[in-house]
Amino acid sequence: QVQLAESGGGLVQAGGSLRLSCVASGRLLSINNMGWYRQCPGKQRELVAVISRAGSTDYAASVKGRFTISRDNAKNMVYLQMNSLKPEDTAIYYCNADIRTRSGGSYVNYWGQGTQVTVSS
Repeated sequence: QVQLAESGGGLVQAGGSLRLSCVASGRLLSINNMGWYRQCPGKQRELVAVISRAGSTDYAASVKGRFTISRDNAKNMVYLQMNSLKPEDTAIYYCNADIRTRSGGSYVNYWGQGTQVTVSS
């Protein structure tokens, strides 16, 4: 059983910073892409940032220049450093990863439970 667990959410004032962390645990063999998504009430879940195993990154236009995604392959972790936060960044942030659990198997997409980020104006 593979699990993704996020941490680091909370309440912050506009202009502040937060760092989200996500760890993958369980019987996993390898992890390909890892990423962060977010969902606001009444809206669809949207991609925030993604990072490949080799370290290539991509960001949503709305967060480019403010957020930085990184990962530690040895620890099976992915991070999201969020700076210059705005009220519109308020959402539940979800960790996502493509994980292979057995040799020769396919990568399967997993989600974490989410962590709330609230930015006050």
